[in-house]
Amino acid sequence: MNYSETITWLFSQLPMYQRVGQSAYKADLAATVNLADYLKNPENTFKSIHVAGTNGKGSVSHLLASVFQEAGYKTGLYTSPHLKDFRERIKINGEMIPKIYVSEFVKEHKSFFESNQLSFFEMTVGMAFDYFRNQEVDIAIVEVGMGGRLDSTNIITSEISIITNIGLDHTQFLGNTLEQVAVEKAGIIKASVPVVIGEATPETKPVFERIASEKAAPVYFAEDINTKDYTSDLKGEYQLKNLRTVLASLQILQNKDWTISEENIKTGLLHCVKNTGLMGRWQVLSTNPKVICDTGHNKEGLKLVLEQLKKEQYGKLHIVLGVVNDKDLASVLTLFPTAATYYFCKPNVPRGLDVSLLFSQARGFGLVGEEYISVQSAYNMAVKAASKDDLVFIGGSTFVVAEVL
Repeated sequence: MNYSETITWLFSQLPMYQRVGQSAYKADLAATVNLADYLKNPENTFKSIHVAGTNGKGSVSHLLASVFQEAGYKTGLYTSPHLKDFRERIKINGEMIPKIYVSEFVKEHKSFFESNQLSFFEMTVGMAFDYFRNQEVDIAIVEVGMGGRLDSTNIITSEISIITNIGLDHTQFLGNTLEQVAVEKAGIIKASVPVVIGEATPETKPVFERIASEKAAPVYFAEDINTKDYTSDLKGEYQLKNLRTVLASLQILQNKDWTISEENIKTGLLHCVKNTGLMGRWQVLSTNPKVICDTGHNKEGLKLVLEQLKKEQYGKLHIVLGVVNDKDLASVLTLFPTAATYYFCKPNVPRGLDVSLLFSQARGFGLVGEEYISVQSAYNMAVKAASKDDLVFIGGSTFVVAEVL
C-alpha cells in the first residue's frame, strides 16, 4: 500500500473514537500491552512526559516540546486528534513522521493488527513509540487520548505526570461527576513519579492527593506559580493556566537533572507554533474581516474561549458553529452569545450532529442564523457576509476547525 492507501485503511478498517464514538472505546489495556510486547516494548527505550486532562493538554504538550527543543534535546511529540494531516500526531523536533515510515510500519504489522482487532488509537500509539525508539529521541511528550487510566498511552512510566484540569467531558466513558472523571485522569499517576496538577477544584483535589499518596508520588499544584515574567505565542488569556502548568512541570524536571535554562524556557514558550506546528488554538486566519478559529469543544473549554471572544473589538459577530453528537448540547449552547449571526453546519464525520437538530436546538437559546450543507459553505457565507470590521469565529468542534484549515 502507498501512503494514501495506508491512511485510508487506518481510518476505515477499525473504529476510531474521535470519529465514531463509543463503539471504538476499549475498557482495558490488554490489547495495547499485547501490541507493546509484540513490538518488543519500545515504550521502555526513551524518557517521556505524560500529559492528561480535559482541556489544555495539547497546548501544554506542545509548549513543553518547544522548550525541550530549544534546550537542544531530540524531542518526540505524540498528540491527538490531528487537524489536517494524520502525521501531525507523531513528530520529532516539529517534523512530522515520514509518509514512508507510516506505510512501512502498517505494511509490516498489518496481519498482527487485523488478527488482534486493534483499534486505530492502539495502532497509532504503537507506531509513535516504535518511531521514537527508532529515532532515539531524548524525550517524548505523550498526550493522553481520552481519560488516562485505560488510555493506550498509559503503558509508559514517565519522568513526570501532568493533569491539566478536570471537566465533565466523555461522561459515557469517564463518569458523571468531577470526582469520577478525576479518578480516570489520575490513572496516569505512577509509583514514585512526580505529578503536577494544573488546576484543582474542591471536588478533584482530594482525589489527586489520595491517589498520589497511594502511589507514593509527590504531588504539586500549579495554581501558585507566577507567570508574570513569561509570555507565549499561544494567544488567549485561557493559556495562562496552561503556562502555569508548564512552568511548574519544568521546575521539577530541572531538579531531575534535565539541562533547561531560563533562556530555553522563555524562547520555547515564545516560539511554540514555529517549533511544533501547533494549530487551532485561538488562531487568527485572516484580517479584514478578522477570522479566528479555536478547537475548544466542551463546556469548560468553550467557556474560556467565549470569554476571550468578548474581549475582541468588532462591528458584527459571525459564528460558524458545528458540534458532535455526544455533547450535552444545552450546557454548550447556553454559553454562546445571542448577539451574533450563526452559520450552522455538520462536521463531516459520523459523530457530527445533524445540522437541522443543531439549528432547532440553538433557536431555543436565542441563537439566530441559517443552516448550511457543509462546514465550507457555512464558512464561505460567513466571510462573504462579514464587513471588514466584523469578526468571524469558527468553532464548536475540532472537526469544524479542521475542515476550515
